[in-house]
Amino acid sequence: MLDDFLIRATLAGIGVALAAAPLGCFVVWRRMAYFGDATSHAAILGIALSFALSISVFTGALAIALIMAVTVSILSGRGYAMDTLLGVMAHSALALGLVAVSFLPHVRLDLMGYLFGDILAVSKNDLIVIWGGAALVISLMAYRWSALLTATLNDDLARASGIDPRREQLILTVCLAVVVAVAIKVVGVLLIVAMLIIPSAAARPLARNPESMALIAAALGALSAILGLRMSYVHDTPAGPSIVCVAAGLFVSALILGRVRASFS
Repeated sequence: MLDDFLIRATLAGIGVALAAAPLGCFVVWRRMAYFGDATSHAAILGIALSFALSISVFTGALAIALIMAVTVSILSGRGYAMDTLLGVMAHSALALGLVAVSFLPHVRLDLMGYLFGDILAVSKNDLIVIWGGAALVISLMAYRWSALLTATLNDDLARASGIDPRREQLILTVCLAVVVAVAIKVVGVLLIVAMLIIPSAAARPLARNPESMALIAAALGALSAILGLRMSYVHDTPAGPSIVCVAAGLFVSALILGRVRASFS
């Protein structure tokens, strides 16, 4: 069954959506969109590292994404403005990655594929990595859900409940790095944050509690992957951007539905 490239692509898109959905909710609640952008941009440097050291792209991207995320978390509490720090590190890492790639003449690198994704080229081994990463993120989110919600709501409330907010921030950081690493093949570095934010933002006006928001976001993300691939297949459009376009359409529809529902309540 997995010999069909379109089936593999669909499974990969659904796997990324399920991994990004619960994390995307926290990105929206904590207003961490730029943080996710910086981490995803740093993955280009990880890709260059993986080719230079002859290791898997997942390993290189995950290592650099973790280093970037942890570095930003540490420096943010030492007098640096978060938006300035993220801007400097995001674009510096992206530029360093692109320069590093140019020093690898023996490697033919499909840079556009890594920037915008190449979901139609997903292999069986890629599926294992994607679904393994998704399972890790989902398990960690489920295990720490209550603590993460409390730390997101209020740092003082979290401390009073015996929860360390910085530890929960680190857990989110690790999950974000894993999602970035597994999603590179599917939607690319430049569109990863879109898959984190758009389905979660679309779920917000439709949800009644945090748990339902995460579930609705997962459903919308998976639907975006399926319909986006269908759109790409029928109209011969780029697969990754098509998925994000469908997600954006679902976001607009959710906003309208939310306004209509609010007007009748």
